[in-house]
Amino acid sequence: TKPKRRNGKGRIMGEVKKIRGGALLARALQEKGIEHVFTLSGGFCNPALEGFMECQMKVINCPHEQVAGHFADGHTRITRKPAVCLVGPEGFANAVPAMMEAWGERSPVIFVTGSSTLKRQGSGGFKEIDDVAIAEPLTKYSASITDGERISEFVDRAYKMAINGYPGAVHLSLPVDIMFSSFAEDSGREERPFDRTAHLPAKAWPEPARLSMVLDRLAAAKRPVLIGGHGVWWSGAESYLEEAGRKLGIPVFNIPYHQKLLGEECEAYMGLADIHQYHPSKDAFAEADLVLMVGARLDNQMNFGNPPLFPESVDLFCINGSHEEIDFNRAADFALLSDPGAFLQAVIAFGESADFTLPRDWFDLNRQRRAEWVAKMIADVDAEAGQPEFGGRIHPLHLALDVQTAMGNGDWLVIDGGNTHFWSEIAVNLAGFNGRKLGGILHPGTFSLLGVGVSFAVSAKNVHQDSNVVLISGDGAFLSGGLSIEAAFQENRPITVVIDNNGGLDCISQQQERLFEDGTHYATDFRDIPFHTMFEGLGGHGELITRREDIIPAVKRAMASGKTACVNVKVKGVISPIVLATTSKRDKASIE
Repeated sequence: TKPKRRNGKGRIMGEVKKIRGGALLARALQEKGIEHVFTLSGGFCNPALEGFMECQMKVINCPHEQVAGHFADGHTRITRKPAVCLVGPEGFANAVPAMMEAWGERSPVIFVTGSSTLKRQGSGGFKEIDDVAIAEPLTKYSASITDGERISEFVDRAYKMAINGYPGAVHLSLPVDIMFSSFAEDSGREERPFDRTAHLPAKAWPEPARLSMVLDRLAAAKRPVLIGGHGVWWSGAESYLEEAGRKLGIPVFNIPYHQKLLGEECEAYMGLADIHQYHPSKDAFAEADLVLMVGARLDNQMNFGNPPLFPESVDLFCINGSHEEIDFNRAADFALLSDPGAFLQAVIAFGESADFTLPRDWFDLNRQRRAEWVAKMIADVDAEAGQPEFGGRIHPLHLALDVQTAMGNGDWLVIDGGNTHFWSEIAVNLAGFNGRKLGGILHPGTFSLLGVGVSFAVSAKNVHQDSNVVLISGDGAFLSGGLSIEAAFQENRPITVVIDNNGGLDCISQQQERLFEDGTHYATDFRDIPFHTMFEGLGGHGELITRREDIIPAVKRAMASGKTACVNVKVKGVISPIVLATTSKRDKASIE
């Protein structure tokens, strides 16, 4: 008989090469343009890890699965490209908080679980949990891959669901018997779509008649306001938001608790759409006759669209890029289905027409109010810190301002904590008004999850390696997620961590002292923790600061050290305006 021909690798010509399910997963993800995988390496996931290694994809091994999830989330928020968090069955439970954080931020992270065997599903397999059901309420899509030949199909479906419409995290569970079994490397390729490379998400363009109704109302408005939300960021439309506000003379506000859309130094940007963290927004919303909320949700942060945040007299128009958001924003006076970028481009073009005649008075008034607020906030805090009862201790707002003074234009700031977060948000607006141009800002999202700061900071450094990255973290927040600092050393991504050290969970303590009948706090104190020496022990740089005049030099030394560094600052606990509001029965109704 005629001998069978073999190729250069020894295989019979026409023979289909077989690879493990984990390798099929890795190839399918690489085909989508995924560049980074974050994990805590585990036995269930080894075939996938081998596949990532063969594909030369960057894998960052983290000290905890929650850390891996936050790394993937931070990377995705910065790059606006999905990253992967890969965990084992028990590690999935640890990653759930990170999944929740990504869900609140609409971050299209792809969570992958190496799960218990499919063959014996429901029979008490090794480490068997119903990961699909647990992930379902925290993701756009959660599914178990039930056939190894369909791995590429499941990845294709999950990726498209993550980035299209209302973006968000997705979850795929790959059972261990499929993970380790072998399949043809071209499995599932006989079906459409034949091209499974990454494509840009589909976007909704506005219906002309409904768009005209919005523009007609804008033409009649005397005091319009623009509020930008998550959708603007994920559609990459923040430059259009800035241009629309600046050219048309419309004040721009940012939804709290998520990726900043505009630099605080931007002429059109006024501050957060939060009457407690940025007081002039209260006057702006009370006096506005039209609010254009773009890419945002009428949730608790926006008082569900109700008074007193938005008075009955104002027309509240919501522009969203997906039907999910339109359905959610049922309280709007008018809803327009449109990609935020497409809508804002239409607004910019309309502003150049003869139909738009808005004078600059309203814009200039809001600019003046911001200037007055900046001067008053700084004067009030200086006066408060100078009182005898302050004892010469450092005010958290002074700490946040001084940290930004030490930073350079283009550096990244990350914030983590309760009161630390809120005071730092105020400081960002103050410093931005006075000219500080940060490269970017990251902080906890809608759920205010403590412990994300270090992971987000290392993610920022991983993407922007030539920039300084500084994290301002409360001591409680650092204790929640500080173990992730090892990744900064392991990956040689030096960051500077400034600890707002007030000796406890100050955000909770301050609430308790106003709520408890005896005016004290309970179960919220920490011992005196030498955070700076922890960093020194790991091979980093550390300093302890007790005087305000030493903050700026210490932060500059930390950044210049080239090491992952800690500046441990002893700060007085001071209640932030938003926490004060939540403890006041009179004000609480205005935020929730």
